[in-house]
Amino acid sequence: MIKADGVAEVTDEDFAAEVIGAELPVLVEFTADWCPPCRQIAPVLSAVAAEEAGRLKVVQIDVDTNPETTSAYGVLSMPTLIVFRDGQPVKSMVGARPRRRLLQELADVL
Repeated sequence: MIKADGVAEVTDEDFAAEVIGAELPVLVEFTADWCPPCRQIAPVLSAVAAEEAGRLKVVQIDVDTNPETTSAYGVLSMPTLIVFRDGQPVKSMVGARPRRRLLQELADVL
């Protein structure tokens, strides 16, 4: 998995505790090693995680090793970004994007 600095990794086993049960809104990146756009968005996720610490939790999940969660949310393209609030998915975005655009898209869920 392409690891973004400062972004925790979640798995099928701890997804419920780390994402569904989180107090803060959670941005989940569904990612894979073989995904070029996932490499592009990794530094963006690191920056957003640092900037929004305390307001937004940012995590990554590897689709190849965590098929249950990937399937449960109908993820077909990488990277897929899903924002969860109070245990429910409230926003979904597909594809890499620059930091400014991502922050604009997150504004209504923060």
